[in-house]
Amino acid sequence: MRSTRTPVAHRRGRRRFLLTGGLLAALTLTATACEGADDTKADASATASEAAGTGDGKVRVPSEIADKLKERGIDVDDWANGGWRDWDKDKWLREAKDFVNPVIEGLWKPERMRSAKEADKTVTTKDAIADQGVSDPEPAPVEAEAEKTPYHENAAPVGKVFFDTPDGTAVCSGTVITDVNHPGKSNLVWTAGHCVHAGGEGGWYRNIVFVPAYNDLGRTEAQLGDATAAEIAPYGNWWADWASTSNGWIKGGSDTGGAGAAYDYAVLHVTPEAGSTSLEETVGGALDVDFSAPSATEVDAMGAWGYPAAEPYNGLKMFKCIDRPGRLSLSPSLPTMYRIGCTMTGGSSGGGWFRTVGGETKLVSNTSIGPADNTWLAGPQLGQEAQALYENMSRTYGGQ
Repeated sequence: MRSTRTPVAHRRGRRRFLLTGGLLAALTLTATACEGADDTKADASATASEAAGTGDGKVRVPSEIADKLKERGIDVDDWANGGWRDWDKDKWLREAKDFVNPVIEGLWKPERMRSAKEADKTVTTKDAIADQGVSDPEPAPVEAEAEKTPYHENAAPVGKVFFDTPDGTAVCSGTVITDVNHPGKSNLVWTAGHCVHAGGEGGWYRNIVFVPAYNDLGRTEAQLGDATAAEIAPYGNWWADWASTSNGWIKGGSDTGGAGAAYDYAVLHVTPEAGSTSLEETVGGALDVDFSAPSATEVDAMGAWGYPAAEPYNGLKMFKCIDRPGRLSLSPSLPTMYRIGCTMTGGSSGGGWFRTVGGETKLVSNTSIGPADNTWLAGPQLGQEAQALYENMSRTYGGQ
């Protein structure tokens, strides 16, 4: 899987960028004014799962969440001081209702972000051709193209998702999406299920943060040594105060995607580490999600955006691939996935796939799995189950 953690995406005026190959007329990731986050802290008690810094280096967790942690032998007071590093299987929160991600201010410093490794998900040749009666021929590789900088003017809604796992820090990609119940003020981010939850053999990852337009100017590693915080994270760090992924991923996801790959999607509700303005207002735009699950044969082209981190990439720059999608079936019992040619590697996982619908750019999938030789990517179709997950997130947590 391109990453159950990896994946693979400010400001002024609406921006339109043209895609190569003539397959997709235009893909528009909108951006308006760059809204700087103020110094006001988000309300830590806004949701049952949200927690914010108290200013003394500790975290404040709502009582109901504290009770859940204590039931599993977790000392809430020790959490921010490193207690979250305890990945004891009996204490690894797994069920959807157990998600908790207290804000630990200052944890995700630029150097820690750069140390994050891609959580690569690959499928074997056997897996990829399991259902040749349905799968289309393997696509020719499409060389990933670097996105234009600054990212805030060309792909503001795209960013990186950072998180902690039992194996260390990890990284994926994600996209700011609209909130149907809170138009213009969305705090929702779309990514892959494997970027938030380990699947059948584990539970929720920790310290999940979204950074829109990461490394805005596309600086090299050497240049980032003296880069300002605004150049690295122009819109700041946004902590997931709630996350939802599919039951299919939670039950069937594995290190290679497994039966959960076809359900490998997730929605985050985020809150700023500092500030009070919504994510959509801050970055100046968000994308609608297309839940019609069109057949690959009905779509001329799809574009995948993300931050590939495995060689020959290093995770510092945003890339994109555009190709006509084909079908990938891992099993007759599983929904068919989309597949496009693309050389992006781990770290691009969770990055959005976009297409134009009636002249409007919409998110239609996300990067999930790919082969070891990095010649193609596959992503789930987003149908009724994905829409129900999204609508429940919007209805239950969207306005908080």
